[in-house]
Order: sequence, then C-alpha cells, then structure tokens
Amino acid sequence: MESYLYIALFAPLVGSLFAALFGGKPKLLITGIVTSLLLGVSLIASLNLLYHIFTTEQIVHVKMMDWIVIGNVNIPFGFVVDQVSVVMMVVVTMVSAMVHVHSIGYMDHDRSFNRFFSYLSAFVFSMMILIMSDNFAGLFIGWEGVGLCSWLLIGFWYHKEDVEKTDDVYNSPYSTLSPYSSISPSFAANEAFITNRVADLGMLIGMMLIFWNLGTLQYDAVFAQIGTLDHGLVIAIAAFLFIGAMGKSAQFPFNSWLANAMEGPTPVSALIHAATMVTAGVYLIIRANEIFMVVPEVGYVIASLGAFVAIGAATMALVATNMKKIIAYSTLSQLGYMFVAAGLGAYWIALFHLGTHAFFKSVLFLGAGNVMHATNNEINIKNMGGLRKHMPYTALIMIVASIALAGIFPFAGFFSKDLILEAAFGAHAYVIWTVLWITAGLTAFYSFRLIMYVFFGEENFKKFDYHPHETYPYVIAAMTPLAILALCAGWVEHSYVEMVTKLLPPLEAHVSNATFWTLIAVTTAIALSGIAFAVFKYKKSGGYYGEKLKDNFIYKLLANQYFVPHTIDNVLLKPYLALSKFSWKQIDLKIVDSMVDFIAKSIYSTGEGSRAMQTGNLSRALKWMVTGIVVLLILVVIGTLK
Repeated sequence: MESYLYIALFAPLVGSLFAALFGGKPKLLITGIVTSLLLGVSLIASLNLLYHIFTTEQIVHVKMMDWIVIGNVNIPFGFVVDQVSVVMMVVVTMVSAMVHVHSIGYMDHDRSFNRFFSYLSAFVFSMMILIMSDNFAGLFIGWEGVGLCSWLLIGFWYHKEDVEKTDDVYNSPYSTLSPYSSISPSFAANEAFITNRVADLGMLIGMMLIFWNLGTLQYDAVFAQIGTLDHGLVIAIAAFLFIGAMGKSAQFPFNSWLANAMEGPTPVSALIHAATMVTAGVYLIIRANEIFMVVPEVGYVIASLGAFVAIGAATMALVATNMKKIIAYSTLSQLGYMFVAAGLGAYWIALFHLGTHAFFKSVLFLGAGNVMHATNNEINIKNMGGLRKHMPYTALIMIVASIALAGIFPFAGFFSKDLILEAAFGAHAYVIWTVLWITAGLTAFYSFRLIMYVFFGEENFKKFDYHPHETYPYVIAAMTPLAILALCAGWVEHSYVEMVTKLLPPLEAHVSNATFWTLIAVTTAIALSGIAFAVFKYKKSGGYYGEKLKDNFIYKLLANQYFVPHTIDNVLLKPYLALSKFSWKQIDLKIVDSMVDFIAKSIYSTGEGSRAMQTGNLSRALKWMVTGIVVLLILVVIGTLK
C-alpha cells in the first residue's frame, strides 16, 4: 500500500514539473493531457487506498525521511492515510482530475496554457501534502503551498486591468470604492495571499504552543498528551489554530478575499471552492478534533460563527448579479454549515458535507465557465436568459447541482445538510438550528434565482449580440461524473459512517424518531418553498429585481456586503496606511536615514582628512612620524605624572 500512497501524492507533482518544462512556450495540448492523466492516476491510487482502509481498517503510515533533527527535536517527513485523510484524498483527486480535463477546453485559446496546468497541478500536490502529512509541520508546508498556488492562479491573468463593473454594487454611496466594485486579478491575488498570511500567524502561534509544551508536532503524540495540559492553555491552542482555519476557509472577518478570488480562471474557482484551499480550514478542525474536544466552549464559538457566516453569505447571494460571486457566496455559506457541525462535535458530519459539497459546487463553477465561454465571458446574470435551448447539457448539469445544493431528497446535499441541522437540534442549539433552517430556504431560493435568470425566461443576451453554444463534448463528459456524485454521493452514508467513526467520535443527535422525521419535513418544506418562489418570481427573468430597488436600504446593505469591506477599509486599512506614511516620512526619512547618513558622512569626512597622510611624499611622511612620536611622548609623560 505504500506504493499507492507515493503514487497518489507525487503524481500531481510530476504533472506540474512536466508542464513547467514548457511554461514559456506556446500552447502544447500534451501538457493538459499529461497532467490530467496523472491526476487520474492519483485518483486511482486514492481509490485503492480507500478500498484498503474500508476493508482491512489498517492505516498506512510511512516515514519518508528525517526532516528537522536538532537535539531532542525530531520531526520526520511522514505521511498517514487513515479514515479521514483517505476520504479527503478521494474528494480532492476526483474533483481535481475533472477540473483538469475541463480546463483543457476552458483554457484552449489562452496564451499561457502550459503555465496554467503547471500551477494547477502544483495546487493539487500542495493540498495532498496538507491532508496526508502525519504532523502539524508537514500540514503547514502544504498549507502555505496552497496559499502560494492560489496567489499564482487567482492572479493568473495579471496583465488584465480592473474588470468591468457590474451592478453588484449598485447606486450606493460606496459604489465607487475600489477595490470592492472593480478590481484587477493582481489585487485579488494579493488580497487573498495577505489575508491568509495574517491568519496563518495565528496558526503558527498555536503550533508553537503545542511544540513548546509537548515537545512534538506528531498528531498521535500531541493528541495522546493534550489532555495533560492546563485547560486555559488548550483553549489558547484551539483558538489560535482556529484563527488559521478562519483565514483559509474565509470565515468572518477574513471573508472578503473569497468573492474577489473570482478574478482567476473559472476552473481555479472550482478547485479553490470545492476541493482545495477553503476546505483546508475545515480539514484542520476535523484533523485536530481531539484538541477541540477538550475545550467544547471553543467549539460552541466556532459553531456560532459558522451559523453567522452561513446566513450572512446567503443573504448577500440573494441580490448579487455576478454569476461567479453568487456561487462563491454559496461556498462561504456552506462552509458555515461545516463549521457548525465541527463546532458541535459532529466532525464526521462536517467531513461528509465537505465531500458532498465538493461535487455539486465544482459542477456549478464549471458550468458557470461553460456559460461564460458561450456568452463572450459575460458574468451578469441579467444579461443572459433562455440559454437552456442553446446549452441543454450544461443547463441540466447545473440544475442537478442546484437541487443538490438546495438539499432536496435524494440528492447528496439532502443527506449531509440535514445531518447538520439534526446535530444542531440534538445539541439543543436551537438558535443555531433556526439560523441554518432559514439559510436552507435562502440557499434554495438564490440557487434557482441563478438558474432561472441564466437558462430560462427572455433571451436578454440578444441585445449584446452573443451567440451562445454548447461546450466541447469532452468538457461535458468531465462534468458528468461530478453531477452523478452530486446526485448519489449521499447514498453511501452508512458505509461512510461505519468507516470514519473508527477514527472520529461517533456523535449522534439525541432526537426521537418523530422529531427526526419532523426536522426532515420542515427543512425540505422550506427548501421546496425557496425553489418554488424563485421559479415563480423569475420565470420571465423579471421578478421584483428592478429599478425600484435602487434606493432600497436593505438591497444596498446586501449588495455592499453589509459594508464590511467599506468598514475595514476606513477603520483598519486607511489608518494603517496613514501610520505607515507618517512612519516613513517622519521616522524613517528624518530620524533613521538621517542617523545613518550622519554616520556615513562622518566616516567619509574622516577618510578625506586622513587621505593627506598617504600622499607618498617622503618629507610629509617624516613630519607625520615626528608628530606621532611627540604625541606618544606626551602620553608617556602624562602617564608618568599620574
């Protein structure tokens, strides 16, 4: 089984290096084909490991080499494939392989085709390092790797200037603010990178606290000893680790980068939102569950913040018109669901929703990429409509994914989302349950608002002289397995639970059978109501979204992301910029630079004065010798007198 582990881990790296060989050359189709095939090889190896873990319950643990060995410190470069990591491996490689195939069509005419596939495979390799490492140090290497690759991919079209404005920020006193209404890919990449580096400082502090007090970063050793530490110290460790998770998974207040990350190519969005990057934060909480179980008070804070983010992001999606941002807000909302489950101790449910969500969310983003290609890169859903006739396969696949996202039986989202609501109700977290229940209705509504605007109603694209068409057959073929999994992934719930609860705590909601069916009924009812309302209001691409909302405060509030970017800009960024300028002009230039310049000038002047001693003139040299002797004699006399 060790060979399968190495194949699953290093196949994406080989693909990345192969594509990098041709990075500066014109498009070579072979780079897309080879990297996709190698991702397929990684997927097959991961499936073999999944079968091994499921049938034998034997964990695969390898020590590749010694890494950091200083005195008593010994941190190896090791990897572990257990019930948790193998689920993540299959999800990551499955989605990534399909994204690679889709990208061959999406990036068909891009001048940096080869470079894109090098970055994309490196992204997957970094994520595999993150999830397969057997210690926090290795996890952090992968953690920073996905951060670097996300920066490269979000800013892939760095040559583009600010993108054309949409009416996501519409008739607002803050609508002219850059970067929130119109940004460049470079800005979006830098925003994501810097925001995550700030949060990563918290994770580093948590890791240092673990190492300082336990002398190790190995998962098994840390989890075995964590209960011996002071309770307050464990709270600090859990809190700092969660700060790192907040940054990667874009939880408030580190959430603004996620929607702006849409400036990268659409397959990148599919990968970031479905299988890599944002799922890393949830994975960290699940992997470190034995730390968080010791401090349930921190878990409740995580669950509360998750519920807050879930409904906040869902409300922002209600009014957005940027197709990719609607799906991005949906990701943010579903991440909130995952953190609720993890915070309440239902770690296996959080992992289950992470997996099901990856399938239908990746399909939604890839479908959005198809629509953009068919409409000359249009992203405003108001400028579409009636595309179902021209793109029947994309429409069908996106409808399937939207039903799964809405949580309708028997689609995958129904099983995982209802388990989270059941866990919240069973934990007597009724406020959180209510928030998630309302969010479920909003999710169904905005999902089908997008579907109705894009694929049904009036053909608004005709005003822009678009000629929509279906994408390449192999692109549809790549999306089909993900659409099928969006339909049926939830059907393996019992087998999944049987496997992962060998490692994760088997938390079950303590609700009666009658309550269980009642919860399912009310959740399904609000989801169906949201779908029906969206279909009714937008069947002609109209609804109540019109001129009358321009001056509506609620609309402005949601369209401007509750003015959070505006607040951060004015409360944090502008004062920090002013302080930086003051420090530069008044301290750096006038004090620090002046001191350095004074010392340099003094040394230079001394050197200029001393140069007269080295003229090569014999008479002058004799004079300096006599002067030196006189000075020495004077010093001797003074010393004698004392």
